Amino acid sequence: MTGSAPLPTVGLVAPPDLPPEQILRVAQTAEDSGVDELWLWEDCFATSGLGPAAAVLGATTRLRVGIGLMPVPLRAPSLTAMEIASLARMCPGRFRPGLGHGVADWMRQAGVGVESPLTLLREHLTTIGALLRGETVSYAGRYVQLDDVTLRWPPHEVPSLLVGGRGPKTLAVAGGLAAGAILDDVVRRGIPDVDRLREAVGQVRAARAQAGQEGEPEIVALLPVRDDITTDQLHERLATLREHGVTTATVAAFDDDGSPAGDERVLRLAELLGAVS
Repeated sequence: MTGSAPLPTVGLVAPPDLPPEQILRVAQTAEDSGVDELWLWEDCFATSGLGPAAAVLGATTRLRVGIGLMPVPLRAPSLTAMEIASLARMCPGRFRPGLGHGVADWMRQAGVGVESPLTLLREHLTTIGALLRGETVSYAGRYVQLDDVTLRWPPHEVPSLLVGGRGPKTLAVAGGLAAGAILDDVVRRGIPDVDRLREAVGQVRAARAQAGQEGEPEIVALLPVRDDITTDQLHERLATLREHGVTTATVAAFDDDGSPAGDERVLRLAELLGAVS
């Protein structure tokens, strides 16, 4: 196997192409194999994120669960904060929530599209973050209005909020208002795109510094792989991601046509990831 180069935290993706009734089986296989995290996608109009996340957290003892991502147009920030706080209290340190714009066409199809998705995202991050910190929030924004709202059960350990995005403005929000970014466009045909990775991580870091936040951002990157990838190849790609700032790599089984696999290949990938991580 390739040297002893440092690796990021490794997560397995349970894609929305996977039938919901298979998710617990995948989660148990991942935990038994030694995988650190399981990540869920929330694609319209497939599997939701929070329901399966709660089920996985309850059915496992060690596995951390991330959602990358929850589209903010589909949710009220007060409800999102309540849901995050509940899971964070029930399973401290094991839930990793991600927020984002959602796919614009899907948001319009669902009747929740907005004129300024970036403004909506900022308002959700600002109010959800304050609510999770136990603050009483009154807020009059373009889209979000809260009147003297306080969570009755804020989390003892506030989970880091992550933002999924690609463009520089969204990545700036990820660095300035959140703990970091979820990136799904830094790997091309299974190989890390180092130039794109440097650009995206640099934008998040710059925004974080400008906002006066200390420390390095959390960077979660999607790594799609084919079924025939070897352990050495996987190790090398993970090491490259870590070298360029990725703290968590979420690995997904993909078909040759670029679509995520929602079958037994997810279970085989879980076992492979356990051998690497």
